[in-house]
Amino acid sequence: MSPTSAAPAAPGTPSRALAGRAALVTGGTRGIGRAIVERLAAAGAGVAILARKEHELADLRSRLGADGVRVVTHAGSAGDPDAVAAAAARCVDELGGLHVLVCNAATNPVAAPLVEMPASAAAKVLEVNLLGPWHAARIVWDTWMREHGGVILNVASVGGLQPAPLLGMYNVSKAALCHLTRQLALELAPGVRVNALAPGLVKTDMSRALYEHGEDAVASLIPLGRLGLPADLAEAALFCVSDASSWMTGSVIVVDGGALLR
Repeated sequence: MSPTSAAPAAPGTPSRALAGRAALVTGGTRGIGRAIVERLAAAGAGVAILARKEHELADLRSRLGADGVRVVTHAGSAGDPDAVAAAAARCVDELGGLHVLVCNAATNPVAAPLVEMPASAAAKVLEVNLLGPWHAARIVWDTWMREHGGVILNVASVGGLQPAPLLGMYNVSKAALCHLTRQLALELAPGVRVNALAPGLVKTDMSRALYEHGEDAVASLIPLGRLGLPADLAEAALFCVSDASSWMTGSVIVVDGGALLR
């Protein structure tokens, strides 16, 4: 297998590190979000999934249910506080708690320089990518974590750590999400830990335009020689939300194959 196509090693027998816990994942039916849902479920968690498309939720609910996973799905936008609140309430009522929140949902409807981006598109990016996780943190705090504690994981981006052409507002939203992570970590300690992942270029539908016309050439610019896979982020997510990272909060963990080293 060539370096550009090598997949991460299989994790072997899934750890039961999250047995008895319940996790709410936004944007959990595709790409990185789906991989995180499946990895947390394999580690023993019950999972509540918030996403916009009911048919995608139904497919994932069927697949996970067939494996005996405790699963709840709720159709709605992660940028809608009412939808997040409803999903959080169902997680507590139907799965017995809300020990983990993963804010993965994101959008980037227009690729354009900041000065040319329509205001409506910029507002949508901030609504989903920044205000969505802020609302979600407040909701899970009030619903469960204020009294019981828990873990919050935000999925940011390396774009939040350095600028890039045509992705200006997306990157601004992710930079703000990194700081939101640190601010919440300070304010919610010691009962709630808050960390973030900053993925590099991962092979998902959302990022397809960045690599589909020359994957090998793009991969050659990454020190580890390949694009990321959703499973790479799922393994990092499991570490962040499990007790293995119990003395870590306010961290932004870069998972990019070394791309920022260039």
